[in-house]
Amino acid sequence: MKKEIKNKKFSDGEIAERSGAQCVVDGLVKAGCDVLFGYPGGAVLDIFNCLYDAPFHFVLPRHEQGAVHMADGYARATGKVGCCLVTSGPGATNTITGLATAYMDGIPLVCISGQVPLSMIGNDAFQEADVVGITRPVTKHNFLVRNVDDLPDIIAQAFYIASTGKPGPVVIDIPKDIQRQTTTCIEPDTVEMRAYKPHVDFNPAEIEQLAALINGSHAPVLYVGGGAIAGDAAGEITELARKADIPVVTTLMGLGAFPEDDPLALKMLGMHGSAAANYAVDRCDLLISAGARFDDRVTGKISEFAKRAAIVHIDIDRSSVGKSVRCDLGVVGYIKPVLQALLPLVKQTKHSEWVEQTTRWKERHPFSYPDKGEVIMPQYVVEQICAVSNGKATVVTDVGQHQMWAAQHYTYTRPRSFISSGGLGTMGFGLPAAIGAKFGCPDDPVVCVTGDGGVQMNFQELVVPVEHKLPLVIAIFNNGYLGMVRQWQEIFYSTRYSGVALGQEGRLRMQRIEEASGYLPDFIKLADAHGAVARRIFNKSEVTPALQEAFESGKTCVLEFIVDPEANVFPMIPPGHDVSSMMLRSV
Repeated sequence: MKKEIKNKKFSDGEIAERSGAQCVVDGLVKAGCDVLFGYPGGAVLDIFNCLYDAPFHFVLPRHEQGAVHMADGYARATGKVGCCLVTSGPGATNTITGLATAYMDGIPLVCISGQVPLSMIGNDAFQEADVVGITRPVTKHNFLVRNVDDLPDIIAQAFYIASTGKPGPVVIDIPKDIQRQTTTCIEPDTVEMRAYKPHVDFNPAEIEQLAALINGSHAPVLYVGGGAIAGDAAGEITELARKADIPVVTTLMGLGAFPEDDPLALKMLGMHGSAAANYAVDRCDLLISAGARFDDRVTGKISEFAKRAAIVHIDIDRSSVGKSVRCDLGVVGYIKPVLQALLPLVKQTKHSEWVEQTTRWKERHPFSYPDKGEVIMPQYVVEQICAVSNGKATVVTDVGQHQMWAAQHYTYTRPRSFISSGGLGTMGFGLPAAIGAKFGCPDDPVVCVTGDGGVQMNFQELVVPVEHKLPLVIAIFNNGYLGMVRQWQEIFYSTRYSGVALGQEGRLRMQRIEEASGYLPDFIKLADAHGAVARRIFNKSEVTPALQEAFESGKTCVLEFIVDPEANVFPMIPPGHDVSSMMLRSV
């Protein structure tokens, strides 16, 4: 529900005064906020008093970190700016992990925090924290409001900064006295900032050079990152790949930017990427990076990365071009108009021999895993989630082995259908982000793929979808370990498992439900206590029926899958190594 802001006027035509708190609510409405995630406290009571009559939906999480992750998931699922509101002191400091998560992945957020009165700042007042100083390294920008007359402009500027250029989180810290003061200043219709000019006009000469490189290439690869999704360029990526017959690899954040059921799709590259994707990047003669930042999990040993190729880097941020990897051509600009300008210059062609080679790599080295009879392999669960949902679910993951399995074994065909913490790798992200995604896209099936370690970090948020009667499927992969750390300890530390075991010894080899009582916590009882429907699955034959029932239930459902405790993620390129060191399977 949208509200048109009309400034109240007195009978003589003067604009009525509003409190700073009311300016916050009106500013959120003007910016298009339809869901606000927040947690109250003394320093924001005036804003919450105005929220009582706000036209948008307010969601109360159970922790401020959960609020930011929900706003983040909402933003990733919808492409809109996510919004959250917290109080001062610990309320604000609890947002830091969520802000850092959004900052690393370029997610547009506006986080509003309360602050002690201006006169008390610096006096160690109750619940005072230097929010501007603390959040500066993990935000695109932040504001401390010192004058209520500036507040309408600041709110508009925050949304503008968050959503333009490379997106990112913005914090507005509002002292309590500013919230109570009144102003006649109104929300601007447009935003113009002297020191922030995000609009970049690309250089036509660079586009011509790129087209010439593509037209002269014999073995090109498109390397697509999350920027292609943020820049709404999935359609152009697909058109370019098909017109010039270019195989496509994606980063973790770029999953869904190119349909993985297309013959040109090689899926994800990097440390746990497909063998075909990694071989293709290693052997190509032209690598076109579109909306990717050459993360270390992608490049491995930089001196060996794509060493046979001319490298082109398309990015909105000039400072990112060539920062991590040598760059033969940098194209600075918004990815969508860059590709739109490029497409007419690219010849319709076929790279039959090259595409056939990449296809052979796919056929020889598919993502695979052993069949252990009725023992549940986590990869199988992901495949069944894809089958039961007809590939139409929005998959939101936590961080760890299950995150990689979800990336490998689900077929992503549309942008914004895979949501995960990429750059920061934040455990505890999955459940609240899935809730935010469901609020943003209520008609889409949403499934949270998480582990028994990560889900415990923000499990308290399970009550939110139950309260709001959201159909949400939470698939917990219970292997009794902090799985990815255990895998590294197995491979690189001689199986010296230290600090990674969850639950009692032997718990994961049990066959009967009554034997589960020794594992703490009991996820079924915990889910039941939060009001969710819950079920524990032991056998492979139970997986598909359990998923079908959960997706069809229309309720918040927790499915705990007792999976193979020592299943590993492969392929794997050890950190700092190149493709020649790729481990295709366990040794």
